Amino acid sequence: MISRFKIKMGVLFIFMIFVIAGLPAPVVMALTTQEILKKADEARGGNFDGLEWEMVIDTVEKGRPRQRTLQVTLRGYDAVVEFLTPAETKGMKLLVVDRNMWFSKPGLSMPVAISARQKLAGGAAGGDIAATNYVADYRVIHEAEEVLSGEPCYLYDLSAIEKKVTYERIKYWISKERLVGLKAEFYTVSGKLFKTALFEYDNRVFVQGQNRPFISKMTITGALLKDDVTIMTYRKPVLKKVPDEMFHLNLPVKKPEEKDNR
Repeated sequence: MISRFKIKMGVLFIFMIFVIAGLPAPVVMALTTQEILKKADEARGGNFDGLEWEMVIDTVEKGRPRQRTLQVTLRGYDAVVEFLTPAETKGMKLLVVDRNMWFSKPGLSMPVAISARQKLAGGAAGGDIAATNYVADYRVIHEAEEVLSGEPCYLYDLSAIEKKVTYERIKYWISKERLVGLKAEFYTVSGKLFKTALFEYDNRVFVQGQNRPFISKMTITGALLKDDVTIMTYRKPVLKKVPDEMFHLNLPVKKPEEKDNR
């Protein structure tokens, strides 16, 4: 039987022949669309075994700047979001489990089921604060390639599969080199542009021996008002073990109603 070592040496020998002869080396199999979307999801916090970060949300509401600080704990695509500041929001919580979302705050007798589309801070909806599962909740209806700010990108037109998702349709630009989402346009059910998001990746997380880029900022701009801007800053991402009990909902709640609060 031929040893694995001999097989590896044979492959290396063939590769060197291609190089010496000036012939193109065998092409490495390209990533599928699903694999590309999965990589981009991970760079925004989705599909980790356990991850926690601090989020600062800056908004302008009724002409006045406002800032909120939250702590986001995520496992897979399930999340617990706790509002830390300002004082009037402290103790508010958002729970996301299997695409269902509940909101609670001090004084409420039980958590209230809400839609992922409901706005919670400026232009940021619940589904923006928790990681969005593009790879599983959307199907690609059109794909192309486009250069965005000098960076070659895959451009995907995504249509919602699940009714509980935040947006009905998304146009999504993913860097071909870095495999991170650079820009997203969000559309209403009627096909009108609702808002645009730009993503930055100055954070890093060390996963499975790899130092990988992680989102540091998401800037959301409304389509109707140029001053309608929400900036979400991601700080101190840390991998951690997240226990099951964090995602338990022990009190009865009403079933979520799919309301589009646009």
